[in-house]
Amino acid sequence: MRRDRSAKIVATLGPSSATEDRITALAEAGVDVFRFNFSHGSHDDHRARLDMVRRIEKARDRPIGVLMDLQGPKLRVDRFESGRITLARGDAFRLDLDATVGDQRRAHLPHPEIFQVLEEGIELLLDDGKIRLEVERCGADFAETRVKAGGPLSNNKGVNVPGVVLPIDAMTEKDRRDLQFGLDLGVDWIALSFVQRPEDMAEARRLIAGRAAVMAKIEKPSAIDRLAEIIDLSDGIMVARGDLGVEMPPEVVPGLQKRMVRACRDAGKPVIVATQMLESMIGAPAPTRAEASDVATAIYDGADAVMLSAESAAGDYPVEAVEMMNRIIRQVERDDLYRSYVDAHHAQAERTPADAITLAAGQVAHTMQASCIVTYTTSGATAIRASRERPDRPILGLITRMPTARKLALAWGVHAVFTDDCHDLDEMVAKARQLAKDEGFAEPGSSIVITAGLPFGTPGATNLLRIAWVT
Repeated sequence: MRRDRSAKIVATLGPSSATEDRITALAEAGVDVFRFNFSHGSHDDHRARLDMVRRIEKARDRPIGVLMDLQGPKLRVDRFESGRITLARGDAFRLDLDATVGDQRRAHLPHPEIFQVLEEGIELLLDDGKIRLEVERCGADFAETRVKAGGPLSNNKGVNVPGVVLPIDAMTEKDRRDLQFGLDLGVDWIALSFVQRPEDMAEARRLIAGRAAVMAKIEKPSAIDRLAEIIDLSDGIMVARGDLGVEMPPEVVPGLQKRMVRACRDAGKPVIVATQMLESMIGAPAPTRAEASDVATAIYDGADAVMLSAESAAGDYPVEAVEMMNRIIRQVERDDLYRSYVDAHHAQAERTPADAITLAAGQVAHTMQASCIVTYTTSGATAIRASRERPDRPILGLITRMPTARKLALAWGVHAVFTDDCHDLDEMVAKARQLAKDEGFAEPGSSIVITAGLPFGTPGATNLLRIAWVT
């Protein structure tokens, strides 16, 4: 299952991809990491799907990553007498803590935290921004609003409060139960929703305690304001453009996407671009040209991965969506312009042996036209550092821990292979030669560039660069 591309594909599992045959087909079509969306499905559903993924992984002898996406707080209006109302521009509409079923004039909003931060003039967005309300008067348990943009509003639609930091934890009690379940199950990545501040990530790291990698979903404008701190506390970032586009003007989101991708590249943290990438393929066998261009733009920017949501979870063409994404990535990465875009920006190397060796490895591999760069790693730091440089040679990551190999399934350009640790330098070089040949990267007579840390098994101690020829 060697991929002939560097960027990775993340696909969400759901009703359209719930069987072992379908998950196998998705993996063969190009999925590197499977996303488990804990906003839907039972624990039994997720356990069964993870068991399938692990069986497929074993059968194909290729690490497959599993990303657990926590639901996070869901802010919603309550129910209406008739199940649905229609608001017109200029209507007065009240939101309050009264649990009485709503009507044309008012609705129950069961979130006292929202009322705590409301002020006159603040806008409330309902149903993904389709309904816009402006607060005219408010108190600890109510808000009198005026409809600025109307339309139909039905039961349990979402509420967004742009421009304010809500006094709400990123993890609900449900999330905490789900988190413990996922950690016991052995997921590789945890994606935290509703991140507003660095403290949200610090709390998640404390609870996860190193048992999985931690990803921040950037979907709140307040997270943008403290992006550098959040990236510092994360192992990766998801650019969650759907919710971000509700709370911010749509024209702002593309620039923010580029900014986040670059910030993650600078930090050496994997970044996923997500939401509505091939949305029309939920019900059609081919995407729009605009969607294909959207995926391509993320690849030109150097994103580690692009993600499918409903396309693979609930759509009519899940395998075709993965195949299409795979073709778009391959086409972009073969484009002569691709290298010029990726090479236009490189992270500032630190004055450390690890950064010096990794930077040199890419340059040596390019000059030698080596078949690949081989990185030995226990923690994954060596391979991630190589990935950050976006070299023009593939990265063969020889990983001594399976959880690390699965985590690196998300990293740009890294072909992860789980293998035993080496005892001396000669064994390391021999293994690198053999695996480079076995995995289809090198042929007899070609060169490979090897980076590793001595003594072996020391996490993060990259201090060796070696050129070897495959026999």
